[in-house]
Amino acid sequence: MLKKRIIPKFLIRGGRLVKLRRFDADQREAGNPVSTAKVYDSYGIDELIIVDIDATGEDRVVASPIIERVAEEVFIPFTVGGGVRSLEEIEALLKAGADKVSINSAAVADPGFVTRAASRFGDQCIVASVDYREEAGAKKVFARGGHRATGMDASEWALRMQDAHAGEILLTSIDRDGMMNGYDLDLIATLADKLDVPLIASSGAGSLADCKAALDAGASAITISSMFIFTDHSPIKVRTYLNTNGVPVRSQKGSRS
Repeated sequence: MLKKRIIPKFLIRGGRLVKLRRFDADQREAGNPVSTAKVYDSYGIDELIIVDIDATGEDRVVASPIIERVAEEVFIPFTVGGGVRSLEEIEALLKAGADKVSINSAAVADPGFVTRAASRFGDQCIVASVDYREEAGAKKVFARGGHRATGMDASEWALRMQDAHAGEILLTSIDRDGMMNGYDLDLIATLADKLDVPLIASSGAGSLADCKAALDAGASAITISSMFIFTDHSPIKVRTYLNTNGVPVRSQKGSRS
């Protein structure tokens, strides 16, 4: 049985780790991303996701220096995203030390970009990021940091990204981002039944039970941000709880152990 993954998600602004609610409100400082990554690495996390939340709006790619510094300090796989629009930018981020690159707005503008990226770098290096919010009872995809409506159905878009050869789908509920009120279990379950590639559920972790519920619903992995930053729950506590409650996770061991 494949092990479920626990993935801290870092939002970067101005070189600092920050946390927002619903992509916009209540920015809170959360520390230095490099030192925080080292701490999580020592806890034995499975992976890490780093997103530069201003890159797309500023028409630039996520800054390579931060990626290089994280790569020097941690020895776990990590995904980076933010403003990625070209194959050359993907190549630069992979050379800087990233293991995977997340694509969102560029995929909405040109779905063929995901296919070309997967063909050049391998499906395993390309993560399709699907940001969505609920509108009139429907779950619709948004691009450019949640500011541009696309009108596309989130479930249909995730399946289209799989067909475009994305190696993983990162599913992020804008409505639940930073709210710590549970993952979108209905959409997770719906997509888990349809997708053949791993589904990473993002936004909503507020308790240990929330983490288990998302994985039980079919997610291959969960991202956790606010719960790690603003509560006393650590990756060790999450892993122990999941293991005790029958969720298959890998044994606790930091990459330096």
